[in-house]
Amino acid sequence: MSLARQLFTLQIVLLLLLVVTSAVLVFLQVRNDNRTDTEHQVTTLATGLAELPEVKRAVAGEDPAATLQPLAESVRKATDTDFIVFMALDRTRYSHTDPELIGLRFRGNIDRALAGESFTESYEGTLGPSIRAVVPVTDERGEVTALVSIGVLQKKIGAELSRRLAPVVPVSAGALLLAGAGSWAISRRLDRQTLGLGAEEITRLYEHHDAVLRTVREGLLIVSPRGVLILVNDHARRLLALPEGVEGRPVLDLGLPSPVGPLLTSGSPVTDRLCVHGDRVLVLNQERIERHGRHLGTVTTLRDHTELEALAGELDSARGFAEALRSQAHESANRLHTVVTMIELGRPEEAVEFATVELASAQALADRLTEEVQEPALAALLLGKAAQAAEKGVELEITDDTAVAEAGFAPRDLVTLVGNLVDNAIEAALAAPPPRRVTVTARTEGDSLLVRVSDSGAGLDGAALESMFRRGWTTKRPQGARGQGLGLALVRQVIDRYGGDVEVSGDAGAVFTVRLYRGTAPS
Repeated sequence: MSLARQLFTLQIVLLLLLVVTSAVLVFLQVRNDNRTDTEHQVTTLATGLAELPEVKRAVAGEDPAATLQPLAESVRKATDTDFIVFMALDRTRYSHTDPELIGLRFRGNIDRALAGESFTESYEGTLGPSIRAVVPVTDERGEVTALVSIGVLQKKIGAELSRRLAPVVPVSAGALLLAGAGSWAISRRLDRQTLGLGAEEITRLYEHHDAVLRTVREGLLIVSPRGVLILVNDHARRLLALPEGVEGRPVLDLGLPSPVGPLLTSGSPVTDRLCVHGDRVLVLNQERIERHGRHLGTVTTLRDHTELEALAGELDSARGFAEALRSQAHESANRLHTVVTMIELGRPEEAVEFATVELASAQALADRLTEEVQEPALAALLLGKAAQAAEKGVELEITDDTAVAEAGFAPRDLVTLVGNLVDNAIEAALAAPPPRRVTVTARTEGDSLLVRVSDSGAGLDGAALESMFRRGWTTKRPQGARGQGLGLALVRQVIDRYGGDVEVSGDAGAVFTVRLYRGTAPS
């Protein structure tokens, strides 16, 4: 059975048990009260009759029955009792409901009454089972001279009990029907909420659900239509640096920066949206949850593309190196043909001068970078960017004060920082009229590294200085599936990772000055 039906069955059984138990308790209580009332009634009446002067005189006379029988019958009819028996100490009856039994012996216990004590008992006499009281009749000296017994038959008590219990049956049945209807309504609602699943099915689904949430390699968040975070798995909590116990809190109270926070509360579908959050690059997908036309919230998945984006940046650098090498090979072939032709024309001295000048210029830059920049990856990057810029018609100048000591900064971070800044500078220079120039400075100053990149482009809008390091900001036209606006966001990640700072000026061309601190590198 489904969980709702199981609960309904249990509730009906419990309600039936409660109603039956209550009815039995009421029956026992009413029966006890009825018996107590009857015992009190017959005892009071018997005590009153025993104290009457005419009764005391009659039992002391020669013919007690002549006086006591009419008195007993009149009182019996007036009080609706079943019998009133006056008797001698030897049990001889002076009165009875059946006159034929007068003079015969009384059936019942009288020992306590003979001792002067009034009592009640249940006894089956000549008229049937009854509740009776036996009270002594005493004279002026207090001696017991006779006895009086007054009783009510059990069948009359049972009739009274039935009359008093008559309302209990319909009330109990009504309560049972009302409680059953309420339980049925609750079970119907619960059945809809649990989709008709049984307890074992719900347990199995929960176990599978919990296992999936813990093992899936994507972050998963569910947000209600009111912007409350309903569920977040462990991977999403790590990616967004969320504390424990955030479920049930509004997303706006979690302090998630743009664009992650606004996207989670927007409720809009999102496909493969790149977001920079802290030192991570996340790919966000979001879908609306709808059931029977009702909007139930959104499901959001997060994938960590930090390593992928870093590798993509390194791939771009490698491609740039390859293009630079291809360009250099092409130029070397042209120069070699020129040298050979000059020799064939009989001008060997000019051929040697032409070849050595070209080689000296290129070798001088390589030698300087190799000597001054002790990080091989950074030196190779600068050489490649110089060749790449030359191929595009941009002069890339590496200042004479460039000098970088090794250790303290991860090569990948240096490539990300310098590569993105130089690429942006080359793009800006290409978009401006000649002369097109990019200037790069990189030098170690104590425990810090200074990187300055400037270009001859059109400069930057002052209003854009605050937003340029956010993901999506770009001055380029979109190219390819990866989109644009990620380079400076990655630069900001590197700066934040080393506790650095950046200054940007954009009056005559853009100038980016970045400083990283070696002692704050992450472990």
